[in-house]
Amino acid sequence: MNASAGGRRTILHVDMDAFYASVEARDDPSIRGRPVVVGADPAGGRGVVAAASYEARRYGIRSAMPIGEAYRRCPDAVYLRPRMSRYAEVSDHMFEIFRSFTDQVEPLSLDEAFLDVGASRPLFGDGPTIARTIKQQILERERITASVGVAPSKFLAKLASDLDKPDGLVVVPASRELEFLAPLEVRRLWGAGPRAQERFRSLGVKTIGDVSCLGEEALVRAFGDATGRHFHRLSLGLDDRPVVSGRGRKSLGHENTFHRDVADRAEVRRRLFAVCDEVARRLRNEEIVGRTVVLKLRWEGFETVTRQRVLDAPANTTERLWPVALELLEAADRPKLKVRLVGISLKDLAPYRAGQLSLFAAQEEPVDDRVAGAIDALNDRFGRDSVTRAALLGRRDRPR
Repeated sequence: MNASAGGRRTILHVDMDAFYASVEARDDPSIRGRPVVVGADPAGGRGVVAAASYEARRYGIRSAMPIGEAYRRCPDAVYLRPRMSRYAEVSDHMFEIFRSFTDQVEPLSLDEAFLDVGASRPLFGDGPTIARTIKQQILERERITASVGVAPSKFLAKLASDLDKPDGLVVVPASRELEFLAPLEVRRLWGAGPRAQERFRSLGVKTIGDVSCLGEEALVRAFGDATGRHFHRLSLGLDDRPVVSGRGRKSLGHENTFHRDVADRAEVRRRLFAVCDEVARRLRNEEIVGRTVVLKLRWEGFETVTRQRVLDAPANTTERLWPVALELLEAADRPKLKVRLVGISLKDLAPYRAGQLSLFAAQEEPVDDRVAGAIDALNDRFGRDSVTRAALLGRRDRPR
């Protein structure tokens, strides 16, 4: 479901702030606050800037700039080679956060995505509330910042996310699109490259408000039918492109950060159980199964470890996932350290029952599946968590 109630969509564009450089500064506190440039070694003078921290941007350093030029502008900056596997790992964590609010997530790159949260409002609040919560969870879990635009369309949301960086939140209320767009420079129109900007200048157009005043016929005469109509629609804030989800999802997970670091292992197990149950519920809701269980643990001091195990067969029930999650926890645990975060994710995803049919496919559903289906039906009818699986926890860990 992409449309919000009443036909109005609520779109978020989440864009990480100087993502690669922020991850590097997070991982190495000694370079925080210094100009950081991620790219090739400046000694060779080749390659381009992949990312620049905001401290480096004060020297005019930008993405795609030749690394030699960046070095001439700021030879004292910290120059680092990209660590794409590390950035991908952090990106996976962020997308887990996104998908805990909506399944309508369209990745654009490792560090940005569109989210349609219209159908999520009854659970999590309005668009700005969800945006603030996502920003806070990214900051708490990954210690980096994101800028978010909230608007009725993708075009407006993406514009908004770029206007108050870093750590920004800009909201474009429905019915105020023209007021938001009018003062913005014409270069911010999607598709207005250098040649189009020059043409706009020749027409005396400086702002998007000026474009809307030209009218569709004048724009068609200046740019041709398709492009002219495109600029006219955007200048009025019209963009009906949907958020396209499901682009190659690799995992589904959930995690929980404790309000304060926890030493009590019974509490850790209870929280991990709840996380595992939530992941299983979401797998069933999306009618998928996973083959590989991944445990994530973060200790006090932010040291993070992951452990994983491949299941004998794909699964999407708490009864199948929890015993494996518990074994991974007990194998990875360091009892002298307090726990800050626990998480579970499933990888190697596939449609429910894909590849599982056999000569006995017509036989009765497994008991675990029937139990899960019954619990889901009761929770759907009487409210979330009205029925739980406390028996799986074991007597020592059950809430008292």
